[in-house]
Amino acid sequence: MSDTTPNSAEPASQAPTSQAPTAPPVAAKKPFTATHHGITLDDPYAWLRDPGYPTVENAEVLAYLNAENAWFEARMEPHRPLVDALFKEMRARIKEADKSVPQKDGDYLYWVEFEEGAEYKKWWRRPVGAADDGSADQLILDEVALAEGCEYFRLGAFSVSMDGKLLAYSVDDNGSERFTARVKNLETGELLADTIPGTLSSLVWVAGDTGIVYSLANEQWRTDNARLHWLGKPLAEDVELYHEDDEGFRVGSGLSANEKWLIISTSDHETSETRLVPAQAPLTPPILVKERQKGVEYEADERDGTLYILANDTHENFRLATAPLASPGEWTTLIEGSDEFYITGFDLFRDFYTVEGRLAGLDQIQLRYYDDPARIEPIDFPEASYTAGLTSNPEWAMDVLRLSYESMVTPDTVYDYHVAERRLEALKVQEIPSGYDADAYETQRLEITARDGTAIPVSIMMRKDRAPGGPLHLYGYGAYGISIDPGFSTTRLSLVDRGFAYAIAHIRGGDDLGRAWYKAGKLERRTNTFTDFVDVAKGLVERGLTQPGRISISGGSAGGKLMGAVINSDPDLWGAVVAHVPFVDVLATMLDASLPLTPGEWPEWGNPIEDKAAFETIRSYSPYDNVGAQAYPPMLVTAGLNDPRVTYWEPAKWVAKLRELKTDDNELLLKTNMGAGHGGKSGRFESLKETAEEFAFILWQMGLEG
Repeated sequence: MSDTTPNSAEPASQAPTSQAPTAPPVAAKKPFTATHHGITLDDPYAWLRDPGYPTVENAEVLAYLNAENAWFEARMEPHRPLVDALFKEMRARIKEADKSVPQKDGDYLYWVEFEEGAEYKKWWRRPVGAADDGSADQLILDEVALAEGCEYFRLGAFSVSMDGKLLAYSVDDNGSERFTARVKNLETGELLADTIPGTLSSLVWVAGDTGIVYSLANEQWRTDNARLHWLGKPLAEDVELYHEDDEGFRVGSGLSANEKWLIISTSDHETSETRLVPAQAPLTPPILVKERQKGVEYEADERDGTLYILANDTHENFRLATAPLASPGEWTTLIEGSDEFYITGFDLFRDFYTVEGRLAGLDQIQLRYYDDPARIEPIDFPEASYTAGLTSNPEWAMDVLRLSYESMVTPDTVYDYHVAERRLEALKVQEIPSGYDADAYETQRLEITARDGTAIPVSIMMRKDRAPGGPLHLYGYGAYGISIDPGFSTTRLSLVDRGFAYAIAHIRGGDDLGRAWYKAGKLERRTNTFTDFVDVAKGLVERGLTQPGRISISGGSAGGKLMGAVINSDPDLWGAVVAHVPFVDVLATMLDASLPLTPGEWPEWGNPIEDKAAFETIRSYSPYDNVGAQAYPPMLVTAGLNDPRVTYWEPAKWVAKLRELKTDDNELLLKTNMGAGHGGKSGRFESLKETAEEFAFILWQMGLEG
């Protein structure tokens, strides 16, 4: 590739100076073409991908990213008082010195605590029956100490051995999602010599706490293995228990609910396969539950020689089946699949089992009994729109279940459900120190008809005294069958208390209304996701809830792709747009099988390498490929230099192309976290600062800064 003349007398590849910039950077354009299916793609910003990735050291690339960051800082500088005010009020809603409700696991009660001003938490325990006066409390892991001196910190796996004497945990200190696993002796406080770098998995204790099963991330950031590490032995002696040959599949491990079996699973976005190995004898040849069949997803657990299998083989909304352990592939239906009830999961306990799912898009939890299949006990909740689910229930013999509940107006509430009494006991309600009056707010669940006649659910929160037609923030995701639940957010109040309605569009591509809802927004039907979002916005205008140009929108990752698509199609609707780590260079990424996620993503988006129809479909909506010479709304875009999911160059290239082609003078800002990954900055307050910046940008661009 050779340089061409940039569209500016002062290309952004110059090293940043201490003087604030007075104009946005303009990236150099360099000729680069690629031909697929007889079609030549021109990508003059392809050079922004450092050839040494995942190491990014190219001076010109770094200079451009730093220039964009300098422009972001310069443009946001006059609005720092608003950022600071937003951050202050967001922080005031957090109870800084806080702790979780202790939960029993074996001989101990476990909980986590945040101390005043701390970014990270501490993990504690005390023996069951000991006095709750602090005298028997044991600090087993201190994230604050581990994170000291790190620009980024994230705890990955956390697993206490079955005898309670050892703790296996893993840490990522740069956002690359390559974790280093360590083992701590909880009786002495010392770290064992065992260190496993490059993990991307849970850490599972086996063989009487003498071994740990884990998965390594390979060079393409794919977990294609399950490995066994014997404590005290060198890594070179670790045993590969399973290797996955399909580059699109990922491997993960866990224990059965009764802790008798090591469960090794491998899957992509539409197909899965499971093996069971005796946890006490992990070198035993595995039991294959059923060979993979394209399009069939299943998961399994075991009780008293019977397998329980959740599978979508007979109904897309899944059925629950059983099979003898001796004949694991012979499945008999226990709970039929249903168009109405979408089964999302199950948990086995000694005396009963639970089934979780959604009915008309709302969470359901049912208790069922092994000896009486007709006995079904749903747990009832008080509101018309909410999200609820089981949380930490680590023991096999449970008679009280721990669960969480919240809605858009109800703070997170921790409950114990007393099984025998069928009674909910509230243990803790999220405290908001600065005050919160739920009666000042209302929530609605609407249905807005899309252009093809499909009713799209929308969850909305606003103040009861909000003026009609005011500003509205619309959030969406719509991919991978991930639902966006109508939960509570303390940060959201900073918009709502300034007159915004806050809406969540439950668009196709998520599984909010079941698997059919997911399938209606993937592959060749992907554009339904984008048109649903636009139609929801227009429907909210028609209902008088807002007006064109008074709608701010946001989404991240695949939701960032959504942002890119809807600004191309309907730019005049939006008053401000925030795209976090946006997956916008879809075609180029799906054409590059060497990238970490690409092979595993083909079932979601299509394989444009082999399938010309998939190539054309992706090309038709890929935001980067469809940037045009038109006016665009004000935009804030974020990226993470170490992000392995959406590589930094996707948002960087997108912004560069937008700067080149857009015909408006609206703000376009790119902020790249140079020491973080997909989730932005770590730490509970550092992440709040980024939300404060996002909201300040929205208020500034919507003319509501005062």
